[in-house]
Amino acid sequence: MRDETRQQSYSSIVTHNDFDGLGSAAILSWAFGIEEIRFTGPIAVGKAEIAISLEDIVSDLPYPVECGLWFDHHAGNAEEVKLRGIDPQTIPGRFAIAPSCVRVVYDYFTESEELPEDFAELATAGDLIDSFAYPSLDAWREDTPANRIDRALKSSSENRREHERFLREVTFLMRDLPLAEIAEEEIIRSRAERYAQEEVRMLDLIEKYGRTLPEDVACELFIVDFTAFSNPARIDKKLIGLLHPKARGYVEMKPVFRSGTKTFNIAVSLSLALSMQQHTHKKDMAEIMRLLNIGDGHAGAAAGVWQCKSTREFQIMKEELPRKILELWKRM
Repeated sequence: MRDETRQQSYSSIVTHNDFDGLGSAAILSWAFGIEEIRFTGPIAVGKAEIAISLEDIVSDLPYPVECGLWFDHHAGNAEEVKLRGIDPQTIPGRFAIAPSCVRVVYDYFTESEELPEDFAELATAGDLIDSFAYPSLDAWREDTPANRIDRALKSSSENRREHERFLREVTFLMRDLPLAEIAEEEIIRSRAERYAQEEVRMLDLIEKYGRTLPEDVACELFIVDFTAFSNPARIDKKLIGLLHPKARGYVEMKPVFRSGTKTFNIAVSLSLALSMQQHTHKKDMAEIMRLLNIGDGHAGAAAGVWQCKSTREFQIMKEELPRKILELWKRM
């Protein structure tokens, strides 16, 4: 199968727009000589909002209606494929439970050939960043090459086209250079510095719109609620640890926007506090999403969307969702 897939011609790589998605696409670009990289998110793939054919390779995303090769590591995506009557192991490419999709792609190719040494470092960085396995808050904030690149990827752009152009540039840098050299690129340094300024605004938003539930006596889950916003807002939930170090988990809720218009749907993302890395526990954010039947992710971080049919349901669920999440959290 490996020889057959290498002989086939693929037109593009469709991948997630984060460090893991770019890293896995970088290795795939090297292996297949593909220059066209397209970026999207899980929801767009799930709703078939992006054209994907048998000429495309999909990585770090749900399995679409069809594609040439599929690489992924999310348990929920594999379960969804099974519900469609498909065995994930029969899909060309590879699905495996791993800390990152970079690791899945890296292991796939190292079984039959020698890869550039830089890819081993890229896979290790992908494991750390995507599984959020930092040993401490200080380690997460340390100015390492991988952390600097990750911050640059999270910095805002003037528009979507500019951001995708930047993501494509970084993908090719990951393909061609070691992380230490990429981190010294002017575009990486400047965007990482821009992100540091954005963090100041994020901390202010966390203070203004964050809370715990009255029934959460131990204040284990810290909730940041942007559902009243008329324009998109974003934070890095890990910053909550700087302001509320006793919280064990973080919940962010915000409205879903379509073409700049606010919808009735609520985007929910969950993260474990870094302090949880130092304790034995059974908390699993992806499992909470799966039990709510709205999304997927990793034990340390997950995301999904609650679909509301009306303004009334939207108003009800923005109050009820945190309670549902807290209830599931307490059961673990």
